[in-house]
Amino acid sequence: MSASITSVLVANRGEIARRVFSTCRDLGIRTVAVYSDADAGAPFMGDADVAVRLPGNAPSDTYLRGDLVIAAALKAGADAIHPGYGFLSENAEFARAVAKAGLTWIGPAPDTIDSMGDKIRAKELMDKAGVPILSVDAANAQKSDFPLLVKASAGGGGRGMRIVTDPKDLEGELTAAGAEALSAFGDATVFVEPYLPTARHIEVQVMADTHGTCWIVGDRDCSIQRRHQKVVEEAPAPSVSDEVRKVLHDASRAAVEAVGYVGAGTVEFLVADAHLASGKAYFLEMNTRLQVEHPVSEEVFGVDLVAAQILVAEGKQLAEEPAGPEGHAIEVRLYAEDPADDWQPQTGTVRTFDVPDGPGLRVDSGIESGSVIGIHYDAMIAKVIAHGDNRAHAVRLLGDALRRTRLHGVTTNIDLLLGILGDEEFRAERVHTALLDERLADWSKPANGEHAVRKAALAAALAEAASSTANAKVLGRIPTAYRNVPSQERTRSYTIGTEEITVSYRGIRTGLVQSELEGVTIGAVTPTRVVLDDDGLTETYAVAVGSGWVDVDGPGGSFDFTPVPESVDPADVIAEGSLLAPMPAAVMSVAVTEGQHVTKGDIVVVLEAMKMQHTITAPYDGVVTELSATAGAQVESGAVLAVIEGEAE
Repeated sequence: MSASITSVLVANRGEIARRVFSTCRDLGIRTVAVYSDADAGAPFMGDADVAVRLPGNAPSDTYLRGDLVIAAALKAGADAIHPGYGFLSENAEFARAVAKAGLTWIGPAPDTIDSMGDKIRAKELMDKAGVPILSVDAANAQKSDFPLLVKASAGGGGRGMRIVTDPKDLEGELTAAGAEALSAFGDATVFVEPYLPTARHIEVQVMADTHGTCWIVGDRDCSIQRRHQKVVEEAPAPSVSDEVRKVLHDASRAAVEAVGYVGAGTVEFLVADAHLASGKAYFLEMNTRLQVEHPVSEEVFGVDLVAAQILVAEGKQLAEEPAGPEGHAIEVRLYAEDPADDWQPQTGTVRTFDVPDGPGLRVDSGIESGSVIGIHYDAMIAKVIAHGDNRAHAVRLLGDALRRTRLHGVTTNIDLLLGILGDEEFRAERVHTALLDERLADWSKPANGEHAVRKAALAAALAEAASSTANAKVLGRIPTAYRNVPSQERTRSYTIGTEEITVSYRGIRTGLVQSELEGVTIGAVTPTRVVLDDDGLTETYAVAVGSGWVDVDGPGGSFDFTPVPESVDPADVIAEGSLLAPMPAAVMSVAVTEGQHVTKGDIVVVLEAMKMQHTITAPYDGVVTELSATAGAQVESGAVLAVIEGEAE
């Protein structure tokens, strides 16, 4: 039996580090954080008792350096390491090194990680254990086998994944997927399997100890995905027949027994016709770690999976399998990403982040107001979870929490999440892995119409003017919007997303009035608070005015406005034909030289940000007249990478 754990180092960052620290505090266990230079001052550092610096910024120099992590644990006096998820969590050599250093590894045995972490080998083992699998030999794939899905053998999360519909594209997609997998996981091995676009992605949570106890902690549906990245997860999986659910649970138990699995893990399946007794389930992979979406299982089963992991690592026996599930839980992943820019990850300072508290609500986040989202790591802001008496109740709770969330400073996917939760197909439990792509255009529409946005813009303009008046060194007592010529209106223009909005108002003897928004009258106005009346309904807007931004929170949600300058500096004008960096990123490679002729679609520059590669291509035929990008350099969002002169279409 292992000794009791007294001090845990979490070999991770952000929300999962905070999640593990929380359980450790409940158990009276001392905690140690490690942090990169980019994470210095991040909230998770403050949640630990002590923190050890890992010099550098990139994951390859910090969180992926197992030797540095183990040295930090020994230096801080930790006697155990919890890997979280991602980074080194499924690295068997790291697990072996932890044990060799005399530390307790809070996770499955290294040999098990080798067996199940290699998705190709895992499929072979499951096939021998009698668990149905999907498989295609890429070298001998026939036209009838398509579409195919290329996947990374050493990792997940959508990285290294490609859908291939045309056989002639397979070789190129295998190469591209391998390069992305190598960057994300340090292993370029990929494989292919049949792509079933309308099946469901359902997974089973398992927890096993060294005494032969195996918990099946229910199932989760993760079918709402974009680019193979889970967006919504829920437990239990809805609309699953008793027969299919039994197959899923029995197959998961067989997977645990086949490899002598110990610890927390997830067995993932692709399921066709899950609602029918005749539905078919196919093994996809087994994740030998805690999953991002584990909170929904915790909520409906009333268990702490991290506490169970620690108990198992101490060599103790699990109690009886938890009863349940009770009620329904849904989790959404709130990301900093821009729907107007092909959902590219966004960076910047989160000026405000506040999700309302309430019964049944839970927020797991590594972000607080003032946090900076940089280029080196994942762009997830938070996981927002609702646990209700039933699925409809959970959907209602979660939707209300998102509508009342105050979030400013970065563009997010919150409108997409609200669109999903309000969709008839989703509410009717008719979900599958292609549903998001099919309905993305509808789901990602702004939750607020033009009228709501213009009211918020009016509130921004009024508060901004009141702030200017209040801060005036002279004539500070002159009312907001005062004009010598009373009939002349004041106007203010803002950008919000890709749109530009202009609002106007004027001051009269009795106060402020506007005429553009029918039925809207202006009430009390201060630099931080504006009251409007819309056809007899009184609405209050909270406003924060900063340098180059105005944030508004009101009945319609959160709005980030950027004031439009009245004049443009000639130095800010960008040359025609400029290729701009869509985000802060590292330049991985430059494929052209100055003076080179290029054809539309030719690769010019390859960037990497947040562990994802982004290819910048020539928009038309032409000549590279200017080349600013250099391999290895860091570029800011909007930086000119190259200029191509040619004939735009």
